[in-house]
Amino acid sequence: MKEVHTIEDLRHWPKADPPLRLAVIGDPVAHSASPQMHNAALEALGIGARYTRLHLRAEEVAEAFRLLDPQGFIGINCTIPHKSAALALVDEVDVSAKLAGGVNTVLVRRDGRLAGFSTDGPGFERAVHEAFGVALRELRVAVLGAGGGAGRAVAMQCAGARCQRLFLYNRTAEKLNALVASVLGFFPECRLTASTLDNISPSEVDLFVNCTAVGMKPGEPSIVPADRLLARHLVFDTIYTAARTPLMLAADAAGARSENGLPMLLHQGVMSFERWFDRPAPIDVMRAALLAAAPR
Repeated sequence: MKEVHTIEDLRHWPKADPPLRLAVIGDPVAHSASPQMHNAALEALGIGARYTRLHLRAEEVAEAFRLLDPQGFIGINCTIPHKSAALALVDEVDVSAKLAGGVNTVLVRRDGRLAGFSTDGPGFERAVHEAFGVALRELRVAVLGAGGGAGRAVAMQCAGARCQRLFLYNRTAEKLNALVASVLGFFPECRLTASTLDNISPSEVDLFVNCTAVGMKPGEPSIVPADRLLARHLVFDTIYTAARTPLMLAADAAGARSENGLPMLLHQGVMSFERWFDRPAPIDVMRAALLAAAPR
């Protein structure tokens, strides 16, 4: 069985036992660890379905959504860069997706209608509490890469949790200003400061959250230099394709605690699974599968 499928495969969906009824869509998508996590959960609960990867280009996403119900899908996950497109393609949008500005979880209802959700923000909040034993409401949070995507979802979750103060940093001001307007539109009481990435103020921050792709390529520097981090800082890097990202290594050098994006992926996946099957997900099984697939 192929590890990554295409739109052509979806048009003539292969017969399998158990059937392929769940997938993650993205471009690229071959790196995704979601199949390992979800297939372990499906097997543990004796559910007769399998989860796979779908590599879709932007112009193929709308057709793929139309094929989900006819091809017997239960649901899908959406990753970069298709989350915002999914928001416009579903029939129902949950408040979580409205806040995030995108959909990462789609449920195919029995009548064929598509319901869209986002587990990005809630998954992040659960991961931070698990990693550091502290609630967002107790922290001053700096979101690095707040121009959209994961940055928007994280920023909205922090604002909704009433964090002590929210700092939004982005490479360019245009997308940053749009997010500021959105956050204050939903949460006008939020104490918010926004600036470009070259104006980070470490002394005012408790938790740094990297939502950029900086650190995914070998040899890239830390988005926050080690000499600007303090031992009291908490550092969360949403990148999960490296065991210790450049930002985490900088945190190590400063004596600060850090975590990569694997716990966030886990909790996002747990909540997606529970949307699809309306039952508790086997979180310990899913965690073990992710750890087994994680880079060393």
